[in-house]
This record gives sequence, structure tokens and C-alpha cells, in this order.
Amino acid sequence: MERREVYLSFLKLSKYRQRLMQYRKFGTTDLVVSEIGFGSWAIGGDAMIGSTAIGWGPADDNESVKAIQAAVDAGINFFDTADIYGLGHSEELIGKTVGGNKNIMIATKVGNVARDEKFTVDYDYHYMISACEKSLQRLQRDVIDYYQLHTAKLSHLQQGDCIKAMQDLQQQGKIRYWGISLNTFDPYPEAEFLIDRNLGNGFQLVLNIINQKALPLLRKAQENGYGIIVRMPLQFGLLTGKFDTSSTFAATDHRKNRLTPEIIEASNTATETVWQLCEKYNCTKTQLALSYILGYDAVSTIIPGIRTGQQAKQNTEGLFQLEDEDMKLIEGLGNSTMADLMRRIQKLG
Repeated sequence: MERREVYLSFLKLSKYRQRLMQYRKFGTTDLVVSEIGFGSWAIGGDAMIGSTAIGWGPADDNESVKAIQAAVDAGINFFDTADIYGLGHSEELIGKTVGGNKNIMIATKVGNVARDEKFTVDYDYHYMISACEKSLQRLQRDVIDYYQLHTAKLSHLQQGDCIKAMQDLQQQGKIRYWGISLNTFDPYPEAEFLIDRNLGNGFQLVLNIINQKALPLLRKAQENGYGIIVRMPLQFGLLTGKFDTSSTFAATDHRKNRLTPEIIEASNTATETVWQLCEKYNCTKTQLALSYILGYDAVSTIIPGIRTGQQAKQNTEGLFQLEDEDMKLIEGLGNSTMADLMRRIQKLG
């Protein structure tokens, strides 16, 4: 490489690669969370409910523990899980590894249930109280930092049992704060219900280069004091650039029926313009995808799925601030090319 090229590379690094792990306040709570958190769905393993895959294929517990430890070493202090992930196994691993570390904040979810070999939901008051106790045991905690309704519908909120359960658990000191994990494709009805009534403390929602449906919600949530957790920042791996039409997934991986060759091809075509920015910022596709989300100050933390120590490293290093023109470019694609892709993705669920 010539001296001039070396110098230009240095300038890119010095301009865009100054960001170490940073921390953000979670809404109006006293939680201060790492801007990159640990998404714990995949470490639950290849659980099935009947013939339905609810995991990401096989997971090695030893590797999962190493991933958790590597994440803590990288500055991650926020772990997000759910009682349905691995049918409780994800919570157990987190409890075993960092449950006793009071510097770590743990969020989990309730409401998705495996019953009689079928997937269902349950937001009954007494069920939620019991489920919280079981989560506390698995997490080896006396209190859950942030407890979430796992994609509860508007009808559940209107019925009221789940809200009373959350309020009572908070009053009893079993949870510190609570909120809801919102629907992937239409997050608004449930979010607006809680905002209008000043209920809860935060929202978990999907936001990434491909799925920008929740963008208008960010500012309203922030103005009303809600923290924001962003899930699926890499859209099930589509935004890592590692998949092509020959990619396959295990029968126990929920992506088998979601990331079809047609969706992968359409995604790779739709993101071609975005990936041109990787040269400008001298970054990987993953770094660009995560940095784009961090460009919104309403976002409290992002929870990419982490399965290995290497992924903990990849998801926490080399993040940077995108220039305004590039944020607008991506948003423009979200209203055009990506919107067409999202309609195809939504049909597959």
C-alpha cells in the first residue's frame, strides 16, 4: 500500500473510529445501560414447541458462557432475555453467569407460553405473578431490573390484568421497571395505549436499515420519558452480508421459513446502495448497521443476538457517528426500496 493510501486510511480511522462503549440513560428511570446490549434469544438453544422452532438452532452452553463473559469484558451491562427462550434455558445461563453481578442489568419477558405442545400467550394476572417468581429463580436474582410484556396485544392491555400484575410486582419489589416488547410490523397501537395513560417505562421495538416502521415512534416515546430497546438490528442476519441464496438453516432454526432464498436475494439487492457507505467509513456491514441505529439519541440500547465471544467483539467495536446526509440516505431508502422488501418479509411473518 502506498504512503498516501496509508494516510487516507488513518484519516478514516481517526475520524470515524473513536467510539468506545458508551452508556445511555433508559428513559426517566435510574438505569444507565450500555448502548450495545446482549440479545439472549439464540443462547437458549434449539427448543421446539411441537413442530415449531422457537430458537436459532443448536447452541453450545460453554460457548454461550464465554460469550456472556466476553460481552461483560467489552463493557456490556444490559442483558435481554425471555422465559420462552430455550423454554427457560436462556435465563438459566444468564443467572448462572452474571446473576450475582449487581453491576449487570437484566431484562426478561413474560406472556409467551408452551402449553400442550402448542405455542400460546397468557397474560392472566396469577400466571404472570407465578412466571415472574420462576424467572427470578432462574436468573438467581431477587429483583428483575426491567420486565416486559412479550408482544402483548392491545386487547390484553385493555383487559387490564397484565398491567395490574406489572404494577403489583413493582410495588412488591420483584421488578424495578416494566414495559412492553412491541409487534415487529405494527408497534403503534400498544405503544400509544401506554403513552396516553402514562403507563410503563419503556418499549422494545424493531428498528434497522431494512425495517424502519418504528421510526416515527422514537421521538414520541422519548418526549414522554420512555426508554427504547432496539431488537433485530441485523434483521435476522440479513444485514451482516453473510447470506446468499445457497444459505441454509437447521430445522430447529426459526429462520428456516423466514429467510428464504428469495428474501435473501431481494435483501442483498435492496441493500447494495447502503453498503457503498462501508468504504466511506472503512467499516464492516455490521458496524454500519449498528452505527445507523445509534444515530438516534432516543435509542437507549441495541440488543444484537450474541452467541460467541467473537460476536461480542464484532458487535461492540468500531462503532461511529454517521453523517446527517447518510442518515437521511438510509431513511429515504426505508421509504422506498426497503419498504417494498418489508412487504415481502411481513408475508412470511
